[in-house]
Amino acid sequence: VDKQHSKGKLTARERLSLLLDEGTFRETDMLKMHRCTDFGMASQQHYGDGVVTGHGYINGRPVYVFSQDFTVFGGSLSETHAEKICKIMDMAVRTGAPVIGLNDSGGARIQEGVDSLGGYAEVFQRNVDASGVVPQLSLIMGPCAGGAVYSPALTDFITMVRDSSYMFVTGPEVVQTVTNEKVTQEELGGAKTHSSKSGVAHLAFDNDIEALRMTRELFDYLPLSNTASVPTR
Repeated sequence: VDKQHSKGKLTARERLSLLLDEGTFRETDMLKMHRCTDFGMASQQHYGDGVVTGHGYINGRPVYVFSQDFTVFGGSLSETHAEKICKIMDMAVRTGAPVIGLNDSGGARIQEGVDSLGGYAEVFQRNVDASGVVPQLSLIMGPCAGGAVYSPALTDFITMVRDSSYMFVTGPEVVQTVTNEKVTQEELGGAKTHSSKSGVAHLAFDNDIEALRMTRELFDYLPLSNTASVPTR
């Protein structure tokens, strides 16, 4: 936690407390843990398995959320981590409410191999199924690579945080090994690159707090689903 704060980043739960109306968050699967027994993982168990999921309200309107916890295995996605995300996405489509993902993940959990990759496939399928049905918003709030950026790229709105969030398929070290080209994280996948050159990100802000506050404001302009009317002020 101290390491997150030293980088100017909030924790997964702190982000949710700022995003949602006070006292409205209801967490799901808080005791869920991974099932991997390879590479000594059986002795490394953490409640929640690196992602906080649930539902709450923003300015009195319902929303489903997940917030990845970088302090647990670098926020990497396991089979059970994916199950938690898929569960709230299914609930969002069923009830007709938007989904907001707070992404802070290094990608697939390598210890789980194909089970982790299969988990990403399930998440991607739900991104596609929810497209045009409920709004999907993604906040990139840390160094995200691989599968951790494929899913946000399929969503409707992408927000990044300058100087602390990155989106790339693979990091600068691999790029240099393969192409012999030296490139920084910022040049490869920083907020400036994606909001001014690639067009992947729609919005960029200076810190976590500003990004979360502006997401609350953006949420006010969105309908809850394809069957709901546009909100009026």
